[in-house]
Amino acid sequence: MSTKRKTKLTFAEMPRDYAGLCGILTPRPIRDKADYANTVEVTDAMAVHASHFSADQEDYFDVLCTLIEAYDAQHRIPWNTTPLKVLKYLLEEHNLSGADLSRILGASRQLGPMLLRGEREITADHARALGAHFKLPPGVFIQ
Repeated sequence: MSTKRKTKLTFAEMPRDYAGLCGILTPRPIRDKADYANTVEVTDAMAVHASHFSADQEDYFDVLCTLIEAYDAQHRIPWNTTPLKVLKYLLEEHNLSGADLSRILGASRQLGPMLLRGEREITADHARALGAHFKLPPGVFIQ
């Protein structure tokens, strides 16, 4: 399993040739969250300077973006869905139950299952708590 870099990468540190860029992060399929975080870190550092890319930097950036898109297609939330479906997806991915949802929300034990059955709506306070827990924008949980 990969590990996350400890220092922030800057564009100034980026080599201009493909072989040098591969020395920072070799393009390969993203298999876990650490691979994903490392790949996103490199693309984030590069993206703001796209107009100054060398041809090799542009190719390297395109390859990393393709890898991120492939991982996202398999592991990320389909954003054209309802907040309830997103919530159910996240709970399943994290192996959490309705009772766990109640604990995340700091509410009664019945609230989580009621939300999952659609008997109650997700409020702004719920959305903030869910966003903080799952490290997503609260707006994901509000229709």
